Amino acid sequence: MDMFAALGAFVAVVEEGGFAPAARRAGQAASSFTRHVDALEATLGVTLLNRSTRRVSLTTAGEAYYPQATRLLADLAEANRSIREGEGPPRGLLRVSLPASFARMHVTPFLPRFMAEYPGIELDLLMNDAMANLVEERIDVAIRLGVLDSSSLIARRLAPHRRIVCASPAYLAQHGAPAAPQDLAAHACLTFAFADGERRWRFTQGERVEQIRVKGPLRANQAEALKEAALAGFGLVMLPTWLAGEEIAQGTLQPVLSSWQADIGRPGITPAAEGGIHALYLPDRKGSAKVRAFVDFLAARFGTPPYWERAL
Repeated sequence: MDMFAALGAFVAVVEEGGFAPAARRAGQAASSFTRHVDALEATLGVTLLNRSTRRVSLTTAGEAYYPQATRLLADLAEANRSIREGEGPPRGLLRVSLPASFARMHVTPFLPRFMAEYPGIELDLLMNDAMANLVEERIDVAIRLGVLDSSSLIARRLAPHRRIVCASPAYLAQHGAPAAPQDLAAHACLTFAFADGERRWRFTQGERVEQIRVKGPLRANQAEALKEAALAGFGLVMLPTWLAGEEIAQGTLQPVLSSWQADIGRPGITPAAEGGIHALYLPDRKGSAKVRAFVDFLAARFGTPPYWERAL
């Protein structure tokens, strides 16, 4: 039995929901997929798939075996890619996971230049704010913002991730600027919506820590909506510098409380742990030329300090 062919047939049948659709996708006869899976089950001494005339489903043994089989096939594919990439310029499919708003503002504008510099790389971008599983989703590199959880992933810091409190000139002209964090109680604050419902901003200045409960006319789970409301003069907002840097440079938003370090005051997150903007990848991608090319490219584009903070 060709073990890898059998594993591939088993995984394809599970992913496609049956022997016939898996065979159609591969352009092969369904009988060949049946033989591969039968041989695999005979070798293992267990039944992996429940078969009926209408559907195929995993047995208990199949449910345990399927993720291991997909990892083995992914490892084999990555080993093959690494060998092919070892010679010549970076090439091949590069799957990248990125936060949607950050990607729109600070990655996609540079993609034409990247593709021109690396014509052998085919990009597959997954732009959303969900935390991608790099193994299960076969992600080559993920861009993440803020504090990193401990993991076996390799992380390269690309830029700081800082927050700043700001408001439109019209709002500040009407209501004045807060001179200290305690003054926020008298202001309209536009806040990010968290599951626990807390509306707190935290500030540090040396050893001093001030945690302030704030209130205002808008709470949203999308920071770009908060920025638009702030630009329209509806209140103060705490935004990451990568999101507000252009407006601050143009003067349409003005920073306040600049002598304080601001953060969102989430439980378990200290200001010192605010983290950064990182590129994450699996240890087996460490030697990947296409991953290195993409990460190096972003680091060079962002600069030190990052271009969005040069007006601060």
